Amino acid sequence: MLRRSLLLSTSPAAFALAGLSASAATKLPVVASFSILADMVRQIGGDSVAVTSLVPVDGDAHEYQPKPSDLRALKAAKLVVLNGLGLEGWIERLIQSSGYTGPVIVASAGVTARRLDAHGTAQTDPHAWQDLTNGAIYTRNIADGLIAADPADATMLRARADDYIGRIGQADAWTKAAIESIPAASRRILTSHDAFGYFGARYGVEFRGVQGIDTTAEPSAREIAALVRQIRADDIRAVFVENMTNPKLAQAVARETGAVVGPAVYSDALSPPGGPADTYLGMFRHNVPLFVHAMRAN
Repeated sequence: MLRRSLLLSTSPAAFALAGLSASAATKLPVVASFSILADMVRQIGGDSVAVTSLVPVDGDAHEYQPKPSDLRALKAAKLVVLNGLGLEGWIERLIQSSGYTGPVIVASAGVTARRLDAHGTAQTDPHAWQDLTNGAIYTRNIADGLIAADPADATMLRARADDYIGRIGQADAWTKAAIESIPAASRRILTSHDAFGYFGARYGVEFRGVQGIDTTAEPSAREIAALVRQIRADDIRAVFVENMTNPKLAQAVARETGAVVGPAVYSDALSPPGGPADTYLGMFRHNVPLFVHAMRAN
């Protein structure tokens, strides 16, 4: 019932808002750094925006290599939306090279960032969108940026943002209820990289990543051995590989521990259109039932 309620959570207001025509003669060209942000911009902007995602669906924002077409997209943009928190280490140089001098919206502005110790160095976890309450903060920041860039459509943009925040709240309640159906001692998940820390903190799940918060960092043999011992001690039964990561390391850990490699989950990138996680909220609808099923076996 919970899942059905989320799937049907698009309100009548959303359909009404979708029918409103943009007052601007042309769509506002917006560049988003990766696919999750691009979807958020589309959900808020509707027909008033034309969105380009630099990192494509199924792509890895941590180690993205910009293309000449990205320079052209930025040069034509009227607004740029990025995550911040150190996710897009490549984007500042790209923006400078493109000559873009317009507004840049940092979607994560105002979130409480998680700080982790990685190899003896404090790092900021950039995956703040994995907590749906942070998704609402992202929405407000993006809406403010769109309204500043397109004030003629302010009423429509604010209405769409409010509606989207309401749907995010419904998804948050559904996710919380689904996770709480699992005994606290069984809420343990292994993923291919440590992208679900905000999810774990919000919903009470202990996540372990074969790689750290950055997919470009390879764990040492000693760290892998320690992780294998911990997985065995915690009796974690499933390993989930994200759609944008190399599965080989996680598969090797699974073989070593006897854990089962589960279906692909989505953390940093959406699926292509029509896939199982082609929107931000669709990502949660896909991931949460898989996590719940795996934790029931712990």
